[in-house]
Amino acid sequence: MGQKENMLDAAVIGTGPAGVSAALTLAARGKKFKIFGSPELSPKISKAHAINNYPGLYGKTGAQVAEEFRKHLEFLKIEITDARITNIYDMTDHFTLLSGQEQFEARTIIIATGVDFGKALPGEENFLGRGVSYCATCDGMLYKGKTTAVIAYAKSEEAEAEFLASICKKVYFIPMYKEDVSLALNSVIDIIKDVPEEIKGQLKAQKLILKKQELETDCIFILRESISPSALLQGLKLDGTHIAVDRNCRTNIPGCFAAGDITGIPYQYAKSAGEGNVAALAAVSYLNAKDKL
Repeated sequence: MGQKENMLDAAVIGTGPAGVSAALTLAARGKKFKIFGSPELSPKISKAHAINNYPGLYGKTGAQVAEEFRKHLEFLKIEITDARITNIYDMTDHFTLLSGQEQFEARTIIIATGVDFGKALPGEENFLGRGVSYCATCDGMLYKGKTTAVIAYAKSEEAEAEFLASICKKVYFIPMYKEDVSLALNSVIDIIKDVPEEIKGQLKAQKLILKKQELETDCIFILRESISPSALLQGLKLDGTHIAVDRNCRTNIPGCFAAGDITGIPYQYAKSAGEGNVAALAAVSYLNAKDKL
């Protein structure tokens, strides 16, 4: 069966225990793949005070466990692709993954994004792609010289706001994290300490409704650690807010697998790592079966 030269056997989305485990298994099976996510791995692991329920790593801090994961990836020469996957399209015989202007194609995908996508704001999913975006560096140039708002759930997203400030007329920055904001005050960026409640508009998003005020804006960038499954891949069957999978981590979409916290409780590192391994093995079996046709 012929495949495009740049076609991946698998794309792993997420760099927590599930994503790392899946990548290690795919490497061991000799598959062509990429793992997408933060080179810093999972913030939930890195910030953990102590991890006592992962076999062989008793008493380690989260930062120490993350370092062990990183060393294992480096030993196998697995590089993390630092790209935020914002959309996945099922092309029947493969998947197309979008990250800004970049596009990737893979025969199978393993979703291991965790559950830090939060509850969607009223109007968010309705206006996605019409004044609502999940990636400032991806879509920011579409709003050059315009007014934008950034709802940031992590301090690292301040860099996205700084990028927007270099091209936009006005940037409203709404921090949803506890750390102090380090953005330099200037005439472009307004830091607003308030709670987003709803997005309103007509053909496109036009207003961000906050608890204490309303902001008129051309685009609202909602920057969470991960994107909700329903927004990431249409047609994906959910079990509440989690992705529904069978014991082999298969979803309802052929070639799509999911592992880790995104598949439901318990939210444990050991469970996530195990499911990453199962999902990767299931993806390998799927690929092998396809190649025999």
